[in-house]
Amino acid sequence: MAVRKSLIALEKEDEEERNKTIESLKTALRTQPMRFVTRFIDLDGLTCILNFLKSMDYETSESRIHTSLIGCIKALMNNSQGRAHVLAHVESINVIAQSLTTENIKTKVAVLEILGAVCLVPGDKRSGNTVQYWLLLDRILQQIVLQNDKGHDPDVTPLENFNVKNVVRMLVNENEVKQWKEQAEKMRKEHNELQQKLEKKERECEAKTQEKEEMMQTLNKMKEKLERESQEHKAAKKQAADLMAQVQDLSNRARYSGVPGGPLLTHGAPGGPIPLPALPSVGDHPVPPAAPPLPLGGLLPKPPPLPPGGPPPAPSLPLSGGVPPPPGAPLGLGLKKKNIPQPGNPLKSFNWSKLPENKLEETIWMDINDLNVFKVLDLEDIEKTFSAYQRQQKETDANEDAFNSTKKVKELSVIDGRRAQNCNILLSRLKLSNEEIKRAILTMDEQEDLPKDMLEQQRLQSLYFKKKFAERVAEIKPKVEALLSSSKEVLESKNLLQLLEVVLAFGNYMNKGQRGNAYGFKLSSLNKIADTKSSIEKNITLLHYLITILEKKYPKVVTIHGDLHNIPDAAKVNLIELEKEFSSLRNGLKAVENELEYQKSQPAQSGDKFVSVVSQFITVASFSFSDVEDLLLDAKDLFGKAVKRFGEETGKIQPDEFFGIFDQFLQAFAEAKQENENMRRKKEEEERRAKMEAQLKEQRERERKAKKAKEGSEEGGEFDDLVSALRSGEVFDKDFKLKRNRKRVISQVDGSRERPVTKLNY
Repeated sequence: MAVRKSLIALEKEDEEERNKTIESLKTALRTQPMRFVTRFIDLDGLTCILNFLKSMDYETSESRIHTSLIGCIKALMNNSQGRAHVLAHVESINVIAQSLTTENIKTKVAVLEILGAVCLVPGDKRSGNTVQYWLLLDRILQQIVLQNDKGHDPDVTPLENFNVKNVVRMLVNENEVKQWKEQAEKMRKEHNELQQKLEKKERECEAKTQEKEEMMQTLNKMKEKLERESQEHKAAKKQAADLMAQVQDLSNRARYSGVPGGPLLTHGAPGGPIPLPALPSVGDHPVPPAAPPLPLGGLLPKPPPLPPGGPPPAPSLPLSGGVPPPPGAPLGLGLKKKNIPQPGNPLKSFNWSKLPENKLEETIWMDINDLNVFKVLDLEDIEKTFSAYQRQQKETDANEDAFNSTKKVKELSVIDGRRAQNCNILLSRLKLSNEEIKRAILTMDEQEDLPKDMLEQQRLQSLYFKKKFAERVAEIKPKVEALLSSSKEVLESKNLLQLLEVVLAFGNYMNKGQRGNAYGFKLSSLNKIADTKSSIEKNITLLHYLITILEKKYPKVVTIHGDLHNIPDAAKVNLIELEKEFSSLRNGLKAVENELEYQKSQPAQSGDKFVSVVSQFITVASFSFSDVEDLLLDAKDLFGKAVKRFGEETGKIQPDEFFGIFDQFLQAFAEAKQENENMRRKKEEEERRAKMEAQLKEQRERERKAKKAKEGSEEGGEFDDLVSALRSGEVFDKDFKLKRNRKRVISQVDGSRERPVTKLNY
C-alpha cells in the first residue's frame, strides 16, 4: 500500500513538473520578444504539440496538461506570424477540434475560443460572408458542449430536434475520407509510373532516332565510297585496256618489222644515243634480245641534271674512256659544303643529332635554306650570349643517372587479377586438364565435356558487345581523327618549317667540325635546345634566346600553337594498341555474326528477338566499323608520309613518340615564352624604378643647388638680424641665438675680425 502511494505521489509530481514546463512555454510565447516565437516556429514546435495532442492517453487528456497545451497554441496565435503559421498547418484545426472530446470544461472553453477566433480572422478562407453563418456556427459549438452527459449551461437553452452527433457524422465520414485518400494515392502512383514509362519511351525514341541518323550518315558515306571506288575501277579498267592495246600494237610491230634472226640494229650518229631495238616475240610473248655490242667510239648519253631536291639518278653504265668517281666522294645527292659564317670565339655547342645526307631525300630539309637566316641574325650577340669560356661538367652525372634509371625493372602483369580469378573459378568447375579442354574445343565438344551454360554465354556476350560497341567506337574514333589531323598539321604548317630553318641555322653556327655543316637534324634535337645555357645569365637558355629572335624577326612563328592544336591528343595515340582495339572490335563483330548464324539455324522460340535485333545491329555496326577502319587507313598512310617527310624511319616510330616530341617542345616553348615575358616585365619594372630614382636624385640636386644659391644671396644678413634684435630687445633674452643657416662670410674672409657683439659692457 505504501509503495502504491509512493508511485501515485511520483506520478503527481511528474505531472506537476510537466505542467509547469508547459505553462512556462505558454508564458514565454505570450511575453517573450518576437524572435522567441520565430525560433519556436523554425524548430517546428507546433508540430510537436499537435503530435502530443494526437497521441496522449485518456488520463492526460483529462488533466491540466491538455488545457495548458491548448493555451500554448492560443498564446502562439496572439501575433500575426504565429497565427498564420497555425492556420497554414495541415492538421492544426482538426487536432484542436478533436480536443472537444475531453470532459475537462476548461479545455473545451479554450478550444471553442480558438475556433471562434479562427472564424473571425479577417481575410481568412474560413471566414463567411454573413453574420448568420457565425451565429449558426456558434450555436452548433454550444450544442456540442451542451449535448453531453455532463455538459450543462443554464444560460443557453438546448435546441430541439437537433442531434449534434448526426451533424458531425454527416459532415465528416472518416471511412469515405480514408477511401478517397487511398484512391488519390493510388492515382498518384499510377501517374508516376506512367510518367516514368513515358520518359523511358522518350529516351528509347531518342536513341532510335540517333541510331537512325548515324545509320543514314554511314549509308551515305558507304554510297559515296562505292561511287568513288566504282569510278576508280572504271578508270583503272580503261587504263588497263589502253595498256593492253599498246602492248598488242608493239607486239605486232615487233613481229612484222624485223629481219630473220632478230630485229635490225640501227646505229645513230657518232657520239649520239643508241636507238633501242624492237622486241621480237614468240607467240604472244616478246623475247628479250641479246645485248648489242657497244661501239668503240660511242659514249652513252649522260642523264639530264636533277632539279634541287629530286631523287638520285639510277646507277648508269660505266663510261667508255671515263674515270670512276674517287673513293669517299658523297653519293646520291652530291650536296656541297655550306658557306656558314664562323664565330670569332668558340661557342657552346647545341647537342643535336645530325641527319645523314643519304636520308635527306624527299624530306622537308631539301626545302630549307638556313643561309637565309644568317642574313637577319645578330651573330655578334649570339657569340656574346653563348661564349664557351665556361664549361659545365654535369653531363657525365646526368648520363650516369639516366643509366641507373634504366636498371629499374618494372613488373608486367600478363593478365588482369580479376580475370585470372574468374578463369580459375571456371577451370575448377570444368574439372578437366588443359589437354582435355584443348581437345574438347578442337573437336567442337563431341563428347559433351563442356557444360551448356558455358556455351550459352556467347548469347550474353553478343548482347554485351552490342551495348558496348557504340561506346568503344566513340573511344577509338577521336584517336584516329587526332592522328589524321596532326599528320596534316605538321605537313602543312609553314610556321613549323620556318622554325626548323632557324634552329638549323643556330645549330650550324654554334657547332663546328663534324657536328656542324648539317642539312637537317632529327626531331628529338628540338627538346635539347633548352640544355644549352647562356654564358651571361644562367636563367637564359638557347630556347629563351630563340623565342626572342622569333618575336623580333619571325613573329608569325611564335603563334605555332595555333597550327598544331591537335598534337597533344595525337601524342597519346599508340598505333600498336590502336590496331589491337580494331582487331578486338573486328573479332567481336565476327563472333556476333557467327552467333547470329547459329541462332538462325535453331528453331524459333516465342518472344525471341535475338535474330531481328542482332541482324539490324550487324548491318549498322559493320558500316560504322568500316567507316572508322577506312579513316584509320587514311591516318596511317598520312602518318607514314609525315614521318618520312621529317626524315624519321617509317615503321620504327609510333605516333605517341613522334608527336610526343612536338608536344614536349610546344610545352617547353610556351613555358619559355612566359618566362621571357616575366623577365621582360621585371626588367621594365627595374628600369622604371631606376629612372624614377634618377629623376628624384636629379630633382634633389636641383633643390640643393637652388638652396645654395639662395643662401649665397642672403650673405651678410646676419648683422641685420642682430641690429633688428637690438632694436626689439630680443638680444637680451637668454634663449636668443642667431640662425644657424647663415654663412659667416666675414669670418671666413678675415679671420682676425671680431665676431658680432652679443653683449654690451658699460
